[in-house]
Amino acid sequence: MQGRGSSHRLSGSSFASRVSALLLAMFATMATVYVAGRLWQDAESREYLLGEIHKKTGQGQSSLSVDDTLKLTTCREHHKKLSALQIELAAAREEGFTSKYFSENDSTHTKKKFLAVIGILTTFGRKKNRDAIRKAWMSTGVASKKLEEEKRIIVRFVIGKSANHGDNLDREIESENRQSNDFIILDDHVEAPEQHPKKSKLFFIHAVENWDAEFYAKVNDDVYINIDGLGAMLSTHFDKPQVYIGCMKSGEVFSQPTDKWYEPDWWNFGDGKSYFRHASGEIYVISHALAQFISINRSMLRTYAHDDVSAGSWFIGIDVMYIDERKLCCSPLSTGAICATV
Repeated sequence: MQGRGSSHRLSGSSFASRVSALLLAMFATMATVYVAGRLWQDAESREYLLGEIHKKTGQGQSSLSVDDTLKLTTCREHHKKLSALQIELAAAREEGFTSKYFSENDSTHTKKKFLAVIGILTTFGRKKNRDAIRKAWMSTGVASKKLEEEKRIIVRFVIGKSANHGDNLDREIESENRQSNDFIILDDHVEAPEQHPKKSKLFFIHAVENWDAEFYAKVNDDVYINIDGLGAMLSTHFDKPQVYIGCMKSGEVFSQPTDKWYEPDWWNFGDGKSYFRHASGEIYVISHALAQFISINRSMLRTYAHDDVSAGSWFIGIDVMYIDERKLCCSPLSTGAICATV
């Protein structure tokens, strides 16, 4: 009896094992079919995608991956757009420095692209200088609008506020601005000789945040400019994204308080007491990328005693193209000068 029961139990166990094995085999077969189907679908999709890419690129069979091929196609599209822009730029140069190049091609955008924004740094008690500039080259009223619309040049006087906010000095500037509408009034800046470098920095920040232009120029209020000459000169530098243009110079750092050009931080410039290369302060121009750099890093960019030295210090250590433009030396003795001081 015991032998037969044991035999029966062994037979049942063997049957259960065979059933389990059969079920596992069935599941394995189904899994294999599923995986094979997915691989076949992926292969078909990959083949289709490659075929579409080959049609667009005209390359036929390729050993590149799908991702690499898509990147290649994108690069080619950008290259075509760049070539079109280069053709348009060449045509613009033949016509002159004003062109539809400065307007947005997309009709959904109304913001214009300007050639330059010129900031004339002025201060209280200099109305005669400002009026002379308006008559000589800046223009007012309809002529000013024409300068902006046809030549794509914005010109504004730049001034801060009086130490006693709202006093007669501030009111005189506000009254003058109501008549001329040609000021940038820096509400957070107090007018003072030692704050002149800071005002230059604030001008670039304000200008790049309010006007989209190729270039931004800082000018003193005793400088006369040939606008057409300036525009023609700037048009030769469109293809240079990070340019710093001016009458480049260097020179002695004056360490004595009695010196006219005294530099309180003279010890920062080493034992040689010589300034690094920078553009003369009468007028200098920076490209859009550099104006953005100043705006983004405003809190970290320090100023020295002079605004031209301060501007030059901001560009040390970054990839900037220095252009020594002798036409901006503002001297009657300079051949072909497009500016002059009075």
